[in-house]
Amino acid sequence: MALPRCLPAGYLSGLLFLILWLAGTGTSTSAPADATAVEALRRLKGMDLEANPTLKSAVLRVLEGLRGAPEFVEVVRDFQLTGQEDGLLEVARRHPDATGGAEAMRLLLGQGAEARIRLAWTAPGGGDAVIRALSNSGDSKALPLLVEVATNHSVSASARASAVQGLARSESGARELLRLAEGGGLDDAARGTASLALAQARWPAIREEALKRLPLPKAGDGTSLPPLSELVTLTGDAARGAVVFRSESVACIRCHRVGDEGVDFGPALGQIGSKLGRQALYESILDPSAGISFGYEGWTVETKDGEEVFGIMASETAEELAIKQQTGVLTRVPVAKVARREKQGLSVMPAGLAQTMTREQLVDLVEYLLSLKAPASP
Repeated sequence: MALPRCLPAGYLSGLLFLILWLAGTGTSTSAPADATAVEALRRLKGMDLEANPTLKSAVLRVLEGLRGAPEFVEVVRDFQLTGQEDGLLEVARRHPDATGGAEAMRLLLGQGAEARIRLAWTAPGGGDAVIRALSNSGDSKALPLLVEVATNHSVSASARASAVQGLARSESGARELLRLAEGGGLDDAARGTASLALAQARWPAIREEALKRLPLPKAGDGTSLPPLSELVTLTGDAARGAVVFRSESVACIRCHRVGDEGVDFGPALGQIGSKLGRQALYESILDPSAGISFGYEGWTVETKDGEEVFGIMASETAEELAIKQQTGVLTRVPVAKVARREKQGLSVMPAGLAQTMTREQLVDLVEYLLSLKAPASP
């Protein structure tokens, strides 16, 4: 293998790791890639494979062993490989609700592979997963495809719901949902999903417009919530509150974890009853922006390509920002591509959550949260 004239840091050690891995796998191209091979490729990141044909051949061999794994996406991204649509779609199908699947979809969109994505969701098996990954991608290029799915009665109802939820996560997508609702482009099931999603939108104007065009189902008792001073005197049923917590309309489980269940986005709530009292829990639900937990502030990042990413700042280095979106998926943005970044004054927790519940459901939900306590000391 011809060595490049200028050796970047880590090149020789990465090359050594790769040679050792190749020697251990023999000549088979189907041998599974292991941690040694992946580490080798990380050290070789940024190398010009076209100038090093032997290295390119070795990288492609490792890539074949990574089929279906999130590391497949990492290699394709780091070496700017093309022609890997099938492999990226396989990752999206296997990991639709994780960072790997979302990033695979972003790479496909960046390579102009919309036609391949469309074929993937219409193919037998895996269609719903492809649409979930598309919904979780957070890429503006996904919006036309999500609109197509949301208004397509030939796809499953669950796929249409995923598309609607994906649209509701961005301002432009939310506005498109309002336009579709006004023009009759959404069926009853999709309208119901859009109503619940937009009632919790983080843009006040959109949330208000949604309540007009896509009104929430009326509460069972049809009454307004009493003042906080009265709410704190009420007791509920924790078992019923657990059902509310996991319900489609309230969906606390989509942003919070309790034990091993839920999405790792907002603070974990497994011991919240040991940390907050009844009044504080009501306040956090009714006015979430009044007290934002440190580390859970919302950030908006705009790129020079016109993309907008909203979520929690998971990590930051001199080279990259990692934004955790509401799905728990990480979106990585190179610092060199950031046009603007702004900390939001509002909580990432939606302000309209109480509007999705009856008074009894809210009281039951708080009772359930109060029951989530740290284990008693022996």
